[in-house]
Amino acid sequence: MALRHHQALARGRAAEWAAALLLIAKGYRILARSFRVSGGELDIVALTPPWQTRMVVFVEVRARGTMEAAAESVSAAKRDRVAWAARQFCARRRKLTEIPWRFDLILVAPGRWPRHVADVWSPTPR
Repeated sequence: MALRHHQALARGRAAEWAAALLLIAKGYRILARSFRVSGGELDIVALTPPWQTRMVVFVEVRARGTMEAAAESVSAAKRDRVAWAARQFCARRRKLTEIPWRFDLILVAPGRWPRHVADVWSPTPR
C-alpha cells in the first residue's frame, strides 16, 4: 500500500512538472507551485502571457490513465477547495486581488501530450 502511495505521488509530481513546462512554453509566468493552505491546495498559479489580457490562472493538474478519466476526476468538492485556496493565495498577495482570475485544468495521461483546458469552471463569488 505504501509503495502505491509513493508511486501515485511520484506520478503526480511528474504530471505537475509537465504541466508547468507546458505553461512556460506557452508564455505563462509561474507564480507558485504546490501552494498549500488548510482546506486546499493549488497545483500551479500563473499569470497569463504578456500578449493576452492579464489574468491570474489557478491550474489544477489531473493525471489519470486516460484523458477522459482525468477530466472527470475534478469533483465539485475539489473545485471548492481549489477556489478556497485561490482566495487564500490572493489574500497573501494583495496586488493580485485586483487582477481577474480563472481556473484552468491540465490533463495528463500516459503516452499523450498534456492538454491545457482554459477557464473550466467559475468559482463561487469571492
